[in-house]
Amino acid sequence: MTRLTVWHDGGCPLCRREIALMRRLDRRGAIDFVDASNSEASCPIDRSAMLARFHAREGDRMLSGAAAFAAMWRAIPLLRPLGLAARNPVVLAGLERVYRAFLHVRPRLQSAVRKMDRTA
Repeated sequence: MTRLTVWHDGGCPLCRREIALMRRLDRRGAIDFVDASNSEASCPIDRSAMLARFHAREGDRMLSGAAAFAAMWRAIPLLRPLGLAARNPVVLAGLERVYRAFLHVRPRLQSAVRKMDRTA
């Protein structure tokens, strides 16, 4: 199986929660998770671009957005069917549209989660 590297924004409370869940689900240790917000982390492209969108490297292919999520899902047995479904171009295009819509509301969601974390 091809090793997968996933770059995430460790400064984002949403991302931290999601990556924590993915780490728990990645029982085989098939994914290398890299916090792109850490200035010590190696980033194959511009760090600000890495933080603006979700990125993954599957073999020698660099992926972003929904394609990167799909690659991560394929590496986790429980989520593999979703990742395989995303190999269909129509499904992947739909997921990318949803992901782009999410990016527009992400700042508001981050603020809401930060507020929840402070009151908890």
